[in-house]
Amino acid sequence: MFHKETEYALRALVFIRVKNLEDAWPGSVAISEEIQAPVHFIAKILQRLVRQGLLSSQKGKRGGFYFTEEQAQQSIIKVVEATEGNKIFTACGMGISQCSAENPCPLHDRFASIRGTLYDTLSDESIANLARKYQDNPNYQLF
Repeated sequence: MFHKETEYALRALVFIRVKNLEDAWPGSVAISEEIQAPVHFIAKILQRLVRQGLLSSQKGKRGGFYFTEEQAQQSIIKVVEATEGNKIFTACGMGISQCSAENPCPLHDRFASIRGTLYDTLSDESIANLARKYQDNPNYQLF
């Protein structure tokens, strides 16, 4: 559904939050190994999220990635927008550039509903909440 970058970002961020709750700040190598993603790709994604203020990092002996409480509570829609932009919430399902409510494509009405539900779902979830769900339910898969 999402680009690979977004999938990796979401999984990495939940892993980071879980580790932060265990008082650990994982680095790029540990994150990439855990979520089975290329280390250089993960490092690039996470540094972009740090630059955008969605995540924090620290170099040195106690270094790694971590969340401030405010960052952990932000909705995951910000992560999706940071990695994919907002096209997934605005673009035509058939890729027609002129598609609109006044000039709809055959999928417009149904796709608008799907986009709205996706936007609402991502707006209502935070990294902190996903990490909590993962910790509370041993049946959830993440990595």
